[in-house]
This record gives sequence, structure tokens and C-alpha cells, in this order.
Amino acid sequence: MRALVYRGHKRVEIENVPDAQVPAPDGALVRTTNFAICGSDLHGYHGPVNEERIGNTMGHEAIGEVVEVGPEVRRIRPGDHVAVSAVVGCGRCEECQSLITARCANSETRVLNLGQAEAIAVPAADSSLLQIPDGVTDEQAVLLTDILPTGYKGVRGADIQPGGTVAVVGAGPVGQMALETSFLFGPSKVFAIDQVPYRLEEAERLGAIPIDASQVDPVEAVLDQTGGKGCQHVIEAAGPQATVRIAFGVLAHGGTLSQVGATTDPEMTINLMALFSKDLTYRVGLVSPQYAWPELVPLLQEGKIHPERIFTHHLPMSDGPRGYEMFDNREDGVIKVMLDPTR
Repeated sequence: MRALVYRGHKRVEIENVPDAQVPAPDGALVRTTNFAICGSDLHGYHGPVNEERIGNTMGHEAIGEVVEVGPEVRRIRPGDHVAVSAVVGCGRCEECQSLITARCANSETRVLNLGQAEAIAVPAADSSLLQIPDGVTDEQAVLLTDILPTGYKGVRGADIQPGGTVAVVGAGPVGQMALETSFLFGPSKVFAIDQVPYRLEEAERLGAIPIDASQVDPVEAVLDQTGGKGCQHVIEAAGPQATVRIAFGVLAHGGTLSQVGATTDPEMTINLMALFSKDLTYRVGLVSPQYAWPELVPLLQEGKIHPERIFTHHLPMSDGPRGYEMFDNREDGVIKVMLDPTR
């Protein structure tokens, strides 16, 4: 089968790899019909080069059709149209049974990085797969695998209250999901902080107040527009040290910062002395998509959110390396790239 394979610094190639198989008695084999490139895929794409990862399949945002299941699978059946959770666990422990797979007690590998291939071996199928319901489009289903639940986790973690002020730091794909779902909770103002003009334009269309961090000091800009108080509810949706510092900088005293931007920087630091007097709440962690599905699916079915708007480019899988290059270089107004494995 074909897959997009990591080959080093900014090198992703299409290669023939061994066919995926049902991985265990509780697993399933899924033939993909669509998958997307995630911002966190760019972490490995940029490097530094990880020799252990060379030859690995990329990606973790995929939907498809179940081809085969193991004998211990009870809920999922061949022929089901499914979304594959980007985060998986053992499916048996208390955390997995509570749908919080990111806290699985028995699995060291949380993110299922196998998604950009013609087929995926899915462990713990009953807890890892969502049978895509009526009223949910394929584009929406791809977003349910990771970034829509991730953005929503950021919003939920920020404890947004009616009339509160919100800042979303990073208006890329995850930030766009946080921006859109934040409006569900009735804030008085939502600030979007980024350096990419077309991302900020998209945020403004949602109703957010755009702040271009390449043109102004974003902390000063937010403080100016909040009477010097800052925002009570802040979502960090990018991950680098610089954006985390901005997020803490715009956070009001007594506020809540929810970080869902993934970081790969082992040297990242937080100045606890400077933060101590703010009496703040700080939440950070990996998403459990399954936990968010019961809330997000009805919102999609009822048309209350339209996250699929962020898919700016649809490409065949054969153009996958070009898709990575385009996404990385922010070419042609790209926000999110969808790939079709049938082409």
C-alpha cells in the first residue's frame, strides 16, 4: 500500500510500505478515504532529524471504511464509515472507559501516527473509532479526529463565562477551532493573536478582534483594549515558547490559561515568580477526542458550528509532499490541507 513516509528534514515521500493488518484481537483495519495534514505533523517535518523516525508513516487525522475487525471487537463492524481518533489507549483501563484516552494507564504511545496511508491498523477499535453519524460531512469527520476536539478542549479548559473576555493565541487550524467554539459560551470579546494576515482575516469573519503580532506588541494591544486588565480566559493554540509567553502576558489576574498548542521544546521555561502574584489557573495537556465527541457531534448536526471552512486545499495523496511544503511555507492562503488516498 502507499503511505506518506518521513525521510528527514522537510522530506516526506510517497512510498510503498507493507500492507496494514488487524493489529490485535481488539483492533481493526480501516481503508482510508480522506486524511489531513496537522500542524503538529510539521514538528517532525522540521526536525531536528530523528533517525528513529525515518521510514515512519506520517499523520493522525483520517477517516475511512472498516475492512476487518478482530474477534474481540464488539461495537465496530466491517463496512462502518468511521473517524479514527488521533489519540488511542488500551480501551480497557478506567481512563479509557471514561473516554479520557490521553491518560491511558497501559499505553506509552498516545498519538496514532499511521494516518497518511491507504489503510490503518487501529488498536482498541471499540474506543478508537467513531461511527460517523448522519448529518456529519466527511470534512467535519476528519476534524473530529483531532483538531476540533483539541480546540474545544482549550475552550472548555479556559472556563469561559458569559460576558467574559477571551484571547486565542495562535490562529492556525487549532486556533480557528478554539475561536469558533469559544463563541458558543457567550463571551463579550474574543481576541485572535497571530502573525499571518489571512488567518486573522478568517478569525475576524468569525467575530474575533484580530491582533497582528508582527505589527504590534500583542500583550500591550490586549491590555489597551481591556482597560489594562487582560483577558479572563486565554487559549494557547500554537505551542512555541514565544506564544506561551504572550498567553501568560494577556491573562488577567485570577484568569485561566488553557494550553492545547503542542510543544516539542524540552528547554521551554515558565517564570513562576512572575506568575505567582496573578493567582491564575493553568491547564495543559493532550486531547482525548472521544471525550469531546458527544458534545461536538450534535453541534455539527444542528449547524451551530462550521469548522470545515478551514479546508482551503484538497489534493490527491500523490501531491502529499507538495501539500506539506505548501502548509509549511503558508503559501496560497493555506489553512488546512485535505488529501485523497484514492488519487
